[in-house]
Amino acid sequence: MKRKLVLSTILLTLFLPLGWASDVFSARNALVPENYLHALAPLAIHQKADRDIVRYVQYLHYLKPAIDNRLSSKVLDNYLADLDPQRSFFMASDVRDFEFYRNLMDDVLKTGDMKPVFWIYNRFQQRMVERLIYGIIMVESGLEKIRFDRDLTIDIDRKTDPWPRNRAELEGLWRRIVMNDVLTLVLDDKSLAEAGQTLSKRYRSQLARVSQTNSEDVFQTFMNSFTHTFDPHTEYFSPRSSENFSINMSLSLEGIGAMLGLEDEYVKIVSLIPAGPADKTGQLKPDDRIVAVGQGSEGDLVDVVGWRLDDVVDLIRGPKETVVRLKIIPGSSPDRSKTKVVSIVRNTVKLEEQAAHKEIVEVGGKNRPQRIGVIIVPTFYQDFNAQNLGRKDYRSTTRDVMALISELKQARVDGIVIDLRDNGGGSLQEADMMTGLFIDQGPIVQIRDADKRVERLYDEDPQTHWDGPLAVVVNRLSASASEIFAGAIQDYGRGVIIGEDTFGKGSVQKLINLDYGKLKLTSDKFYRISGGSTQNRGIQPDIFYPSLYDRTKIGESVLPSALPWDQISPAPHRRVSADVKPYLGRLRDLHQKRIYADPDYVYTRDMLSYFAKIRAKEWLSLNRAMRVQEDTQLRRKRLELENTRRSARGLPLLKNVDALMDDEEEGKKDKDAKAKDDPVLVESGRVLSDLIMLGAPARPAKGFTSRK
Repeated sequence: MKRKLVLSTILLTLFLPLGWASDVFSARNALVPENYLHALAPLAIHQKADRDIVRYVQYLHYLKPAIDNRLSSKVLDNYLADLDPQRSFFMASDVRDFEFYRNLMDDVLKTGDMKPVFWIYNRFQQRMVERLIYGIIMVESGLEKIRFDRDLTIDIDRKTDPWPRNRAELEGLWRRIVMNDVLTLVLDDKSLAEAGQTLSKRYRSQLARVSQTNSEDVFQTFMNSFTHTFDPHTEYFSPRSSENFSINMSLSLEGIGAMLGLEDEYVKIVSLIPAGPADKTGQLKPDDRIVAVGQGSEGDLVDVVGWRLDDVVDLIRGPKETVVRLKIIPGSSPDRSKTKVVSIVRNTVKLEEQAAHKEIVEVGGKNRPQRIGVIIVPTFYQDFNAQNLGRKDYRSTTRDVMALISELKQARVDGIVIDLRDNGGGSLQEADMMTGLFIDQGPIVQIRDADKRVERLYDEDPQTHWDGPLAVVVNRLSASASEIFAGAIQDYGRGVIIGEDTFGKGSVQKLINLDYGKLKLTSDKFYRISGGSTQNRGIQPDIFYPSLYDRTKIGESVLPSALPWDQISPAPHRRVSADVKPYLGRLRDLHQKRIYADPDYVYTRDMLSYFAKIRAKEWLSLNRAMRVQEDTQLRRKRLELENTRRSARGLPLLKNVDALMDDEEEGKKDKDAKAKDDPVLVESGRVLSDLIMLGAPARPAKGFTSRK
């Protein structure tokens, strides 16, 4: 091993810039103890674990996939992409070596012989150590040699770029990566020396973590490269990962109330738990990337770029009522150099804070404004503990919404809007029962398993708790149970769906305990009563109103290997007599005419166009002056768009970009903003007002068709 290590270090010196080679030999002992390049090998238990996972996937996964050469090729591609997503470690020659296994990965899976898997990983580990040594020497011994006045660029996304052809091309890429890391920190108001110190700590920390990687980690990585060839939600958890599966994935216990994921070198926010500590700040959004974590109000921020997901989770978790600080790059930021620090008080999520609640907005003319009730449903919840204890007053979404409907009836509202924006789902039973509040009886959703057997869930209660005008508001983060509710309302013609295409999470997972870890496996799919699945496409609204969520980053359709949309036979059902479908064309015309010049809608539309133009950019400049100029132009454009909106609404204009940033932060912190100030809810109320003025019938049919 020692001989191989010395050879690797000598090879590295041959391709470092002049003036740096002399530092490598002194760096070797300090940076690369022998165990950094320890060869990992499979454990005896991995063969049985592999066979268990393969068997469960073959017989219980929704697709019941074949393990053959076609799959083998996909697994190899997945594995290389999981190890090196930005193609910045392997050379083309490495990949040519791996091609020997292109049609043999299915045999690896069938036999459980993991030696090829670990051979590939050990090559990856070698390249990772080489790159980190390169970076450390560059920022510790050659920082003054870096110039940011040249016309150099770096690709933003290298996922489909060619692999570097040789060592010189690979190290040229490494040099630009380090230059971008330095420039990013300098543009975030660090001096060149401070940037060097930060990156030295980052790279050294990542190098130390290489030695902590064990065989269990490699096995989990490969098994997920296998399971993710079928769909993104089927996952294997090693014993270490599965011990804290619920906590690690949601951070719901004495944490921040966020679902985290890993993308390239960053841990990012996947979703927020409604009314959780992170959600309450109003400053965190899906796709935000975490670059550092600090303990308490004054603790040092620890750089976590390149860390394992579970290590970052461990750092974020802590005792209840304590403060954790996250340094993030906002997902909406076009420049990764722009960071902010968010302080969060760790706590548990309280059911009462997630509960549905109501407001009333008035829309329409001054003489007879329409009173529209708004019911905000953050999640589909049920207090199972209280229910199991036999308490008759246990909380649930359906019970709370039923009570809110009664209160709105007493307030004599003319219509009701159900707000499901950012509602990621929850209890399927609650989605089923809540739908029943708005129809008399009938099927709500269909569920098909791997054997193509279809089960239908029904509303058995003949009572309709609200038979007046109804709208449902959704956005890109409305998922799962929210899509079942919105889809059923749309299929019955019971209400108008307003917003944008929903997430598209239409699959069901079950958790299987293995002798060695756990397997989360996709076993079923949801289908609407009209026959189409909610998978991939989600629910398409009747009336479109966009949000600022990035559809290219968020949603089932952007996840690799997402199950496709398909359809089955519809469930017999009858559209209600208050069917809104005949009125949708006219409602769309009135909506378009109204929002054409609406300041908030125009602002959203222009911001989406602005973000799309930024996201279309394929490279970053490594010229400091150019980056500063680009950032200045972008910030001025943001200010221009905001002041255009303010001018149209008669609001005072903002003087500069700093005032814009302060205003946006204050707006995000205002979690108690009223419905009357929410342009989407106001417009939804206007749509219902149009429906009323068009003379749409108010009551649904009482008939119920047979269940076949």
